[in-house]
Amino acid sequence: MTAALMRFRVVAYIVGVFLLLLMFVAMPFKYFADQPMFVAIIGPVHGFIYMVYLVAAFDLAVRAKWPFVRTVLVLLAGTIPVMSFVAERKATSWVRQQSEPAAVSI
Repeated sequence: MTAALMRFRVVAYIVGVFLLLLMFVAMPFKYFADQPMFVAIIGPVHGFIYMVYLVAAFDLAVRAKWPFVRTVLVLLAGTIPVMSFVAERKATSWVRQQSEPAAVSI
């Protein structure tokens, strides 16, 4: 499960950075400077990376046996600026808490 967590963490950071670039760099250029080129580039890249995020998050959720609501919330976190970073931290703590009791018990 550690490999699935690492994949999710990396993709969550990447999708978060690209969403921030899209929202706070590309969109202002499009609407305030009449330069849609940045949205045309960053938008599809974020969309593709978000699909990879969905696969990585779903893989982690299945391996960790998360409840349906938790899984959906983590999947949707990639659509709200900064939330993928929050979801990554929460998912990491959930997975570590889940694997801790197994490692402690003898």
